[in-house]
This record gives sequence, C-alpha cells and structure tokens, in this order.
Amino acid sequence: MVERLLTLQRSRWAGGVARQASLLLGVDIPPSVTIGADLRLQHRGRGIVLHPRTTIGDRVRLFHGVTVGRSDPYTNAPENVEQFVLEDELWLCAGAVVLSGRGTVRVGRGTVVGANAVVVGSTGEFEIWGGVPAREIGERPEPHRNH
Repeated sequence: MVERLLTLQRSRWAGGVARQASLLLGVDIPPSVTIGADLRLQHRGRGIVLHPRTTIGDRVRLFHGVTVGRSDPYTNAPENVEQFVLEDELWLCAGAVVLSGRGTVRVGRGTVVGANAVVVGSTGEFEIWGGVPAREIGERPEPHRNH
C-alpha cells in the first residue's frame, strides 16, 4: 500500500493527497526520490526518512526506522550537496542510518546494513555492515542468476 502511495506522489492530480497520506503513515520519502522496481518497505515503512536527493535501485528492502540523510544540516554550499545512491538488491535493516556530510554516498549492490548501524560513507558490493559507526563485518554471497 505505501509503495502505491509513493507512486501516486508523482501524479499531477493525486500527488498532494498521496504525499500527505504517506506522511500520516509515518513514511517521509519525497517525490524527488528516484525509485527502482520492486521497492519493499517492510513493516509498512514506519519511520522511514529519506533525503530528497536519494536514488533507490531495484529490489531494495527498507525496514522500519531507516534514515538516509545529512550529517551536517548547516552546510548548504553547492560543493557540499549530498546525493545518496542505494544500489540494487540491498537491505537497510531496522533503524539503519546512512549519513553524508558532502558528496555522494553509495551503498553498494547487495549490501546489508544491520539493525541500528550508522554508515558514514560508501560501501562496496555484497558486504555486511554493522555497528556505530558502521564497519564491514562480513560478506554476503552473491546470488547466482540465469540471464
């Protein structure tokens, strides 16, 4: 249901109503966020907050309480504008936080960020991150696909 509201936010006619409804449900994903195919907001996405300059890849799972945003809200110089790229097939578990002070932060394809971990920079692909501040604590096996 929340995923449908996110799509409706971009609608000329229903956008404002859909945006208000998603906020009432506790999901703050601005219409400027680019969303790939098959985004799943686990537990109805309760408490998810994403920076307006976020790009989400395909088959991404976001659990409740996830935050993607700025680490320094007072720096607005153009060279400090953040961008967040959440690549394909990753999971941000309950309460995970991805922060940036400037530039682009990229959470790599297939990466899992554990519950309540605080990522303050980019990750590689198919890694498992945990802790505060988060660090790589393991690797996730890459799925075998028939193309």
